[in-house]
Amino acid sequence: MRTQVAIIGAGPAGLLLSHLLAGEGVDSVVLEARSRSYIEQRVRAGVLEHPTVQLLREAGLADRLDREGMPHAGITLRFGEPGERRDHHIDFHDLVGRGITVYGQQEVVKDLVAARIADGAEIGAQLWFEVSEIAISGIESDAPVVAFTDAEGRRHELTCAAVAGCDGYHGICRPLVAPRTIERTYPFAWLGILAKAAPTHHELVYSHHPNGFALYSMRSPEITRLYLQVPPDTDPASWSDARIWDELGTRLAAEGFHLNEGPVLEKGVTAMRSMVAEPMRRGRLFLAGDAAHIVPPTGAKGMNLAVADVAVLAGALRDLLRGDHRAADAYTRTCLSRVWRAEHFSWWMTSMLHIFDDATEFDRRLQQAQLAYTVSSRAAATSLAENYTGFPHGAVL
Repeated sequence: MRTQVAIIGAGPAGLLLSHLLAGEGVDSVVLEARSRSYIEQRVRAGVLEHPTVQLLREAGLADRLDREGMPHAGITLRFGEPGERRDHHIDFHDLVGRGITVYGQQEVVKDLVAARIADGAEIGAQLWFEVSEIAISGIESDAPVVAFTDAEGRRHELTCAAVAGCDGYHGICRPLVAPRTIERTYPFAWLGILAKAAPTHHELVYSHHPNGFALYSMRSPEITRLYLQVPPDTDPASWSDARIWDELGTRLAAEGFHLNEGPVLEKGVTAMRSMVAEPMRRGRLFLAGDAAHIVPPTGAKGMNLAVADVAVLAGALRDLLRGDHRAADAYTRTCLSRVWRAEHFSWWMTSMLHIFDDATEFDRRLQQAQLAYTVSSRAAATSLAENYTGFPHGAVL
């Protein structure tokens, strides 16, 4: 088997890269360890930055997004002493002239798979699901080989000109490129639920509360997505539905706010950590998405960073295959400038909004001062809005 680019991983990064490469006339094969049904149902991020939405529209991938996505013009920060908790709206449109769109990652994946198939990419030819025993060799040459076993147990060898590692932190690609990573683990996690309950607030609410952080979000006009700060070793089964709703009601409480309750469709705990792999390229193997970086979800950057990576990588691979190495040689530098900006923003949002068990009175007063400044200073609010809604793809920040 031969192709121009072998893509390991069929998440948003791998599938979007395959689509963008096809638009440049570059052939690719996508290899995914999970089944198609699994990747299309896996609930992950749900906030799309403005540049992400723009790119999906330009690539002809936003028909359903434009019909079903939920545009938001801002977010709300909720904080204050008991009895004095107030909402502070950060108006993105007013501050930076752009907004965000709430549209689940699994919906993006469904759209990308459907688009690849509609464009003629066949399952078992350009899209392979449930593959195993992937091995990559020859990445320092101009003809790497990817060996794998298909779902029926047959062994294949795929020769290509470049490999894109979009297989996440636990995949095989990251250790081949960057055995050293820069990491930080936070002393808490998020307990998240998906509930069949209509949203009662039109935008995301980030709530700072003495019991811990809470996030009010949504996925559709019928489904809400909610999170509670919990200890990192929390077993989701230890939290009954009644306990979750009670704690959400406490942490999200504010004058005039009503929380709809409903059947909990999904429950899980998300670790809070940061990771950056440097470099993002070795020879003809390039990392993108979670294989190269992880951010805590507070800043809503995970999927958007993956999209930004492949927006750069698609052009770099196109040029590389034509003999121009400049964009490929600059790939790590270009992407990491955005990655570290997102890491800082995500750390800042996390540090400002969460409760730290070892915080001193001095730490708590600093946190309160930061929250007050962010909502009272137009310059500070503009910085939040600029980072949250996203920077142009390819910009070196």
